[in-house]
Amino acid sequence: MSKHVAVLMGGWSAEREVSLNSGAACVAGLEGAGYRVTPVDVDRNIAERLAQLRPDVAFNALHGKVGEDGTIQGILEVLGIPYTHSGVLASSLAMNKDRAKVMMAAAGVPVAPGRVVSRAEAAKSHVMEPPYVLKPVDEGSSVGVLIIREGQEHPPQELYRDDWAYGEILLAERFIAGRELTCAVLGDKPLGIIDIIHEMGFYDYQAKYAKGGSRHILPADLSPVVYQNIQMLTLKAHQALGCRGVSRADFRYDDRPDGTGELICLEVNTQPGMTETSLVPEIAAHAGYSFNELVAWMVEDASVNR
Repeated sequence: MSKHVAVLMGGWSAEREVSLNSGAACVAGLEGAGYRVTPVDVDRNIAERLAQLRPDVAFNALHGKVGEDGTIQGILEVLGIPYTHSGVLASSLAMNKDRAKVMMAAAGVPVAPGRVVSRAEAAKSHVMEPPYVLKPVDEGSSVGVLIIREGQEHPPQELYRDDWAYGEILLAERFIAGRELTCAVLGDKPLGIIDIIHEMGFYDYQAKYAKGGSRHILPADLSPVVYQNIQMLTLKAHQALGCRGVSRADFRYDDRPDGTGELICLEVNTQPGMTETSLVPEIAAHAGYSFNELVAWMVEDASVNR
């Protein structure tokens, strides 16, 4: 008898629409792989719904708060339902960008200099010498990220908006110039590296999810030494945060011809997108996994690593 898999999607974070797209793709992939699948649009009664469904495995296709920060993981732990992706602690750590950086730096993964500031402080005056980046400390998909360019006299006026929806605590980081690179881990194995080409100034929400928003080069055109170093750092970051299953690490690489450029890990995503434009399915396909095989691997990994 095939496993019954509940695909958790939607929710009420700023990334709801992306999650619904990820979830729909995963439902189709899991059904194609032979599983019995129930799609679940997550609301605040999710614990009651799951207690009634009693699936063999929960496939977590949620993005953003609640789905990625350890909350839904804690509910699943209490209910005794195995689930995909990382556990409570790793999810919570990775979602808090400042705490994640501390853990990664301690493991030898290079991270950008920065500090935590309040929205009020960031709006009043520059908290760092431009250029720098302001990002919500616990959001994903680049929502709420602001780039402060060199020569910009004042912080962005968006910080004063009454409808600001990204929290009162921000992370200010030195802006790192260079190429956008990303690498995935499957189990304890780093896979290929994508070089993300886009015209947005940085890899924002539009570039990530709109068709044609970016162009992907896989494998990235890098020297063997740099390529292997990124793979090694991706696995180090994955392990430093205690991740399991699938994760993805994002990097900036300033590849100056004189060799003085830097390689910086921006963050680890414990719940990478699974849409038609998403990076991890593309990386997995390059490694020989069809989409159906990828989602099936994630379900079976959850079953044995609960």
